[in-house]
Amino acid sequence: MTKNIIWTTAFIAAAGILQSTLLSPLAVYFYAKPDIALDILVFSAYLNGMMTGQISGFFSGLFLDFLSNAPLGLNLFVRTVIGALTGLLHETFFLDKIILPAALCAGATLLKAVLLLLLNFLFAGAVPAYSFSTPVLWVELAMNTVLAPFIFALLKMFTNLISKKR
Repeated sequence: MTKNIIWTTAFIAAAGILQSTLLSPLAVYFYAKPDIALDILVFSAYLNGMMTGQISGFFSGLFLDFLSNAPLGLNLFVRTVIGALTGLLHETFFLDKIILPAALCAGATLLKAVLLLLLNFLFAGAVPAYSFSTPVLWVELAMNTVLAPFIFALLKMFTNLISKKR
């Protein structure tokens, strides 16, 4: 399990760096950028279960907190909850190539938006949140959903690093 968490966190850290550097111009053109790190977390949590999902979410969220200008602990909390809830679905459904990855990542993106909205409400606007009436959330949701099958297919090549041995 430790190996899975380390490799998942490493992949998410690489995706976080990619998101913050190369994918930043996408936010200018499309109002949002895809959250590849979230898709990687969803993949790992679905394959390995709740414990690996929440621990990977914790460490990757901590790393992403240091990369972003969000309050320290924001990504940590959101990614831990998403990793734990996705891990609850561990082997519940057959992992196909298109529909389940898209559905899991779309659900994770919506859960992220709802959690940020809840935290924004609880902390009186100190936490940045999505507005459901602007295209930012919906563009990010579309990007995450469309990219999910490709990211899952790419990550399946590294299943021996990310997933438990059976």
